[in-house]
Amino acid sequence: MINVTKTYIPAIEDYQKYLVKIWENNIVTNRGPLVSQLEKELCEYHNVDNMLCVANGTLALQLAIRALELKGEIITTPFSYVATTSAILWENCTPVYVDINPTTFCIDCSKIEAAISEKTTAILAVHVYGYPCDVESIQKLADKYNLKVIYDAAHAFGVKIHDKSILKFGDITTMSFHATKLFHTIEGGGIHTKDPAIMSKIELMHRFGHTGDDHIICGINAKSSEFHAAMGLCILTKIEEIISRRNELISLYDTYLSSMNIIRPSIVDGVKYNGAYYPIFLSNEDELFKVRTSLVKAGISTRRYFYPSLNNLPYLSIRQNCEVSESASKRVLCLPLYYDLEENIIKKISEIIKSIL
Repeated sequence: MINVTKTYIPAIEDYQKYLVKIWENNIVTNRGPLVSQLEKELCEYHNVDNMLCVANGTLALQLAIRALELKGEIITTPFSYVATTSAILWENCTPVYVDINPTTFCIDCSKIEAAISEKTTAILAVHVYGYPCDVESIQKLADKYNLKVIYDAAHAFGVKIHDKSILKFGDITTMSFHATKLFHTIEGGGIHTKDPAIMSKIELMHRFGHTGDDHIICGINAKSSEFHAAMGLCILTKIEEIISRRNELISLYDTYLSSMNIIRPSIVDGVKYNGAYYPIFLSNEDELFKVRTSLVKAGISTRRYFYPSLNNLPYLSIRQNCEVSESASKRVLCLPLYYDLEENIIKKISEIIKSIL
């Protein structure tokens, strides 16, 4: 089976070098030297002042919401992985869904203002598939209504807007370092904020909220381990090569599928894209099932990233209409994309899709 994603695994010798250090230090967790080293190198890579490695991207979102002391309503997108909504609900806030832009598939900034109420405390937007949100418009609204801005950059590692890291926008940006991502620590996530005081608070919260015997704040265990950091250090040395290769594969898909009636997300000017995913949007759900079934018969896996539209989750107490997101979620398929995917597989996938369409 050709999987839709395939974890990039470094040479075992590279990973073993870090294992030797772990054995020599006899430190495996509790913010060991490899975690500190990875955070330092991630800061250098993204040209930011701080980065906190945590156990996963969902905890990163929860810590961001808790650190900003958000209450009430948080405006967010219905077109994302469920973790975005789960983090809001888990922190006892209410998600208010704003529909998406039909070309970028990120939150539609022209519809945000109408959703703001006296209960609104923040906007939690997602850089879907690694394509940036309209960060300038979001910030203008946040400034106008005194709202906090959290960006879920789970898909956006290494993305830049006019040579500026995607991490430099909003109050807090969270990342996922899960094994399905182009940069990973097997399991893991990251948090960046421009505010040193907020970062100090998050750092304290992610390790139970105490220093020694002094219990300062209610915290949680969201620490990363030395073994996870070791993997991240290995991957980071290869990250530009990985991004470049994935963008080459995207260009191949674009060439083979150029004659098809397929919608792809638009990239705005000035964006350095990371090749995170290859989503296609078909005409309708029936067409999607035909394509998906034919690909499965040929041993090729796809994923409905993202289905369902999150405003239709069965456990929500309030129903909100998001027509663009609901339509997109019924028509989207992410095709296989990973570092060592071969051109002949892309050609085969494209020919199967052409035979259906």
